Amino acid sequence: MCWSATADLVAGAGIVGVGVACVARVRRVGDLPMASVPLLLGAHQLVEARVWQVGGGTGPATVVWAVIALPFLAAWVPLAVVCAVPRRAWGRLAVPVVCGVVTACVMAYAIATRPVRAEIRGHTVGYVLGLPHTEVLIAGYLLATVGALLLSGDRWLFGFGVLAAVGVLVCWALWRLEFASTWCAFAAVCSLVVFGWVRGRSAYSP
Repeated sequence: MCWSATADLVAGAGIVGVGVACVARVRRVGDLPMASVPLLLGAHQLVEARVWQVGGGTGPATVVWAVIALPFLAAWVPLAVVCAVPRRAWGRLAVPVVCGVVTACVMAYAIATRPVRAEIRGHTVGYVLGLPHTEVLIAGYLLATVGALLLSGDRWLFGFGVLAAVGVLVCWALWRLEFASTWCAFAAVCSLVVFGWVRGRSAYSP
């Protein structure tokens, strides 16, 4: 995230709180993976606070940050959407799910076999990863995550997808080298939309 370790700690703690509230309100087991997304993103910001504290480098915090941000989210988000939506919507989500699983496997292999380094660049953190075919992987990642949300058929999840897509464009334009860190922070804040989704779902649960 931008600014400092303190900013990551405050944002992370706040989003974790939202995540706990989301999980606590779930009334349907299938909604749990999506409801836990804010919890995951908040914890991710806390991990980055640790990256700030140790001055970047190639330590465990950097690796954990990369694993959550890249392969884990690439697979988790589209699968969470599938769990949350009716069966009739599964067909249109096939491409994002397959794309997410394939992208996650490639990214996980790259992280396991190549060094991952974090660099403190003023008020941002940049991550240097030896990903092969970077442009293709980023396209696959966004199709899996943002694409699944936009194709969900649920207005709240669609809104989350729109905000995430806007975040992609804004963060890429402002912070090209620190894009991944900044976008993950933006997505964490946008996960407040997930709380609205959980509230709506619980209100109509028997």
